[in-house]
Amino acid sequence: AEPRIALVIGNGAYEAVSPLTNPLRDAELMARTLEGLGFEVTLAGDADLAEMQAAISAFGRSLREAGEEATGLFYYAGHGVQSFGRNYILPVDASLTDAADLSLVAVEAEAVLRQMASARNRTNIFILDACRNNPFPDSVGFGETGLAEMDASAGTYIAYATSPGRVALDGAGDNSPFTTALAREIAVPGQTIEAAFKNVRVAVMEETGGQQTRRDTSHVTMLVVVTEAGRRA
Repeated sequence: AEPRIALVIGNGAYEAVSPLTNPLRDAELMARTLEGLGFEVTLAGDADLAEMQAAISAFGRSLREAGEEATGLFYYAGHGVQSFGRNYILPVDASLTDAADLSLVAVEAEAVLRQMASARNRTNIFILDACRNNPFPDSVGFGETGLAEMDASAGTYIAYATSPGRVALDGAGDNSPFTTALAREIAVPGQTIEAAFKNVRVAVMEETGGQQTRRDTSHVTMLVVVTEAGRRA
């Protein structure tokens, strides 16, 4: 079977902005699910900026070393914001007063995509459950809600918890509606990734009463969802 490498990050214990209840539990659920599907998983929980940067760098290095047949998967749950048309995922120690400083205290989401693209591997999956309300309501320069849409290289599937510019829900249960449905659907045998995420979209809409509609960007021609350790995606 081809190598399968995943980096899963869940940040909820924020120090300077509003904490979130579910992201760490969401990340733990995803890590368990992916390990059961044959992925080598690195789980980073409540990570600060240095820890996130180190984990992302190691993830890219592992993908490059794994070769072109490898499948890479990145999952993030936590605060995410857009500023000046770019998306950022927030470490737990993020603090600022002006959006111009955001790139100094947070991780640009596209930086993860660049790490994945540098591996020139066959398939990458990039998942963001990170479109909650702006955690910096008093800061200058945050005029947009939710996240901006991103482009990716061939062979990459990008999945958002909600549509660009919209806000995702943290959920009233132990996990977010998006991650609950995602963990269930990716373990269903034999369906394509497009079918799995379509089912996730339906489940999220039903769970949230239509308040949350998720969106994907696909540069993958056909990918069967990983269902058993040792089987090809």
